[in-house]
Amino acid sequence: MDKIIRFQSSGAVQCGLVDGETVYETESLFSTQRGKARSLNAVRLLAPIAPSKIVCVGRNYVDHAKELNNPVPLEPMIFLKPPSALIATGDRIIYPKLSENVNYEGELGVVIGTRARFVAPEEAEKFILGYTCINDVTARDLQRKDVQFTRGKGFDTFCPAGPWIVRREDVDFDAVRVRTYLDGELKQDASVRDMIFPISTILAFITQVMTLEPGDLIATGTPAGVGPMRPGSVVRVEVQGVGAIENEVCV
Repeated sequence: MDKIIRFQSSGAVQCGLVDGETVYETESLFSTQRGKARSLNAVRLLAPIAPSKIVCVGRNYVDHAKELNNPVPLEPMIFLKPPSALIATGDRIIYPKLSENVNYEGELGVVIGTRARFVAPEEAEKFILGYTCINDVTARDLQRKDVQFTRGKGFDTFCPAGPWIVRREDVDFDAVRVRTYLDGELKQDASVRDMIFPISTILAFITQVMTLEPGDLIATGTPAGVGPMRPGSVVRVEVQGVGAIENEVCV
């Protein structure tokens, strides 16, 4: 099963496919044609997408809404993170001086494969390239202070993603669980089937508002168990059947 990556080698940013411990160059994120081969250990993994936008869904698990004393939404609650928030697995999450309560939020990420506008729920699947792991890092104190989520969600380094994309057809969705570990301790563990709004509903809802372009990223919401992290903490987000990302928090 090939996994889709973006990587850096000798200063150049390229796309590729990972098969075991080998990376094969490709012409684009969407190409399946294998090119030059090299060792996975010889490249630096980047966030696997360079999206025009990152669309996030808030409070998409009942228990998470309850743990923050928020009402369960009646329709998807969406907000944006800037692409400048993206970092790769192994990169550092920078703890901003403006916040005193920065939280981890492990999530399943959906990568768009085909330009999407006014998508019907029953057709949503065909617009999905694949899945990745996301940590929707949140400055909780700023999120609560502001009317909108932009500042609390939008700091540089507040969207670790990766390590790769696994194609939709290669993922057994019924078996997918999202797990988050803080310094090795399990904090979040839930099936994606527990989402209030399934991915088909999310895609249909978003595309009534905006056009999704190939490579755009959707964060589908976090399960219960979110909490604070401090400088020196290591956060690991695992999505079963997809992969895992790990990032240290630094000042």
